[in-house]
Amino acid sequence: MALPARVIRNMDPFEAMHRDFDGMLGRLFTGREAEGNWMAPYGVDIREDSDHIYVEAELPGFKKEEVEITMENQTLTIAAERRVQEKHKDGEQTLLLQERRYTRFLRSFTLPPTVNESKVDAKLQDGILLITLDKREETKPKKITVQ
Repeated sequence: MALPARVIRNMDPFEAMHRDFDGMLGRLFTGREAEGNWMAPYGVDIREDSDHIYVEAELPGFKKEEVEITMENQTLTIAAERRVQEKHKDGEQTLLLQERRYTRFLRSFTLPPTVNESKVDAKLQDGILLITLDKREETKPKKITVQ
C-alpha cells in the first residue's frame, strides 16, 4: 500500500467535540486520557518484600537520558520528557502525518521511613523503569530463635 502524497484532515467539528468530551470523561473517571488521544496512560506498580521496595513504571518510547529520578524528604519523583524531532535526519522531507507529539510523565510517591535513601538502583529496559529501594537494616524484621 502506497502512502498518499498528502494527508488532509478535515475533521467534523462534532467529531472533535465528541473526542474532547471522551478525553475529559476518561480523565475524570480513570485519571487517564481516553484511548486515541495524545497522552498515553502510563501505569505504575509498587511492591515490597522484606528487604526492598520496587517501583515499576511504564515509560514506552523513553530513553534513559530523558528520565530523571529524584529523592528528597522521603519523596520519590519520576519525571520523563520526550520531544518529537522537528526535522528529519535525511534532509528536506514533507510531513504527511504527525501523531507523535511532546510527551511528559511526572509522578511522585511518599516513601515510608524504612527506605534507605542512599541505596537506590534504577534500570530502564523495554519501556519499563524498575527502581529498587533498599530498606534500612534497623527496620528489617529480625528472626529470633527460641531457646
